[in-house]
Amino acid sequence: MKIRRDVFQAIADPTRRAIICLIAVQVMTPNALAEHFHTSRQAVSKHIKILTECELVKQEQRGREIYYSLEIQKMKEIDKWLNQFRKISETQFNQLDNALSTIKKKNKC
Repeated sequence: MKIRRDVFQAIADPTRRAIICLIAVQVMTPNALAEHFHTSRQAVSKHIKILTECELVKQEQRGREIYYSLEIQKMKEIDKWLNQFRKISETQFNQLDNALSTIKKKNKC
């Protein structure tokens, strides 16, 4: 039975977020990624597996090595989902700013 992974559970983990940041800059092998963490290569591989299952990361075989890169389209989907909350927050901040401006104007009179 294959576990269905949730993208947001995957990016909730700080190690996986760090892996995403690293491969956003350049394509990397599991060994190269593991060098950036104080943990075993197996632990890093488990994180990579979860990111791959969530389609946040894609792998490419080159000879004996596997290289991981960011799956840009999936990241765009996450950004699109988050953008709705940015818009809500922006609206709330604008409303607060307007309310504060109104209060300041009333206090000057």
